[in-house]
Amino acid sequence: MKIRGFLWILLNICTFAASAQQDPQISQYMFNHLMINPGVAGNSGEINLALLNRQQWVGFPGAPVTTVFQSEGSVKLLGNADGLGFTVVKDAIGYEKNVSFGICYAYRFPLAQGMLGCGISAGLMNKNLSPGWSDSQGGDLIDGSDPSLPKQEVNGVLADFGAGLFYKHKKYYLALSSTHINQPSFAFEEKGQYSLRRHFYCTGGYNLEMNDDRFLVQPSFLIKTTGTTSQVDLDLLLRYNKRFWGGIGYRIKDAAVVFLGFEMLNGLKIGYSYDMGTSVLSSYNSGSHELFISYAVLINKNRGQKTKSVRFL
Repeated sequence: MKIRGFLWILLNICTFAASAQQDPQISQYMFNHLMINPGVAGNSGEINLALLNRQQWVGFPGAPVTTVFQSEGSVKLLGNADGLGFTVVKDAIGYEKNVSFGICYAYRFPLAQGMLGCGISAGLMNKNLSPGWSDSQGGDLIDGSDPSLPKQEVNGVLADFGAGLFYKHKKYYLALSSTHINQPSFAFEEKGQYSLRRHFYCTGGYNLEMNDDRFLVQPSFLIKTTGTTSQVDLDLLLRYNKRFWGGIGYRIKDAAVVFLGFEMLNGLKIGYSYDMGTSVLSSYNSGSHELFISYAVLINKNRGQKTKSVRFL
């Protein structure tokens, strides 16, 4: 009965409750800004490709599984160092499957001693709600007579827009953004309706140099809210020799996080994080695993050139 209740809460929070957060949960946001902030496009002056996969709440029926591909780079359109980006997000939770495609543009210009990117994004989301739930999706725990659930498979294609600001200084970054600005929705059957709630994000990070220049401490934070629900991530990474990193984080009232990663000299970067749940749901799953792989293609640069921090690629 307890797991039935938790699954019911999970499905309502992640799919039908309009006041809940609907965007995928990502722990390694500090390496993957583009999916929540188009203003980051082009900030490194390079072409970056990244693939991320997150297996959330492993062992829990119908748990979220998220895959993200993103690409961004610097171009010359309206300014001298504008940015373009492209994202694909596939997100599945229970009987809900979402596939999103988006393009991003960022107008960038010098501000104070850094660069400010003002970005917009536009895309499409294909949302699928299917009543053909398998046992692994929690189908044996769902009351099929609930009038708020579709009786047959439904699909909706939603136009989706976002915007963001990303300010980068050599020692820190600070960003504000919003997804689903237009709050798109679609109706199904007689009384069913799905709406995407507008989400707001604030994130920032700092490069704290040590006496031993082989080490770099990088605290960061992420605040996300829909206006009615909020979540806060606090994280701390320690870099060694600008190529290896490890760290810890805490998502308030949700999970403790461990980070590991390294970057090869050819521009290939690999990062892993493990979330250990601290909420009541932790008794019903074995944590969350997240892996990303990225590659940076340098433009008119020497691969051996050293930078203050590869974190901001």
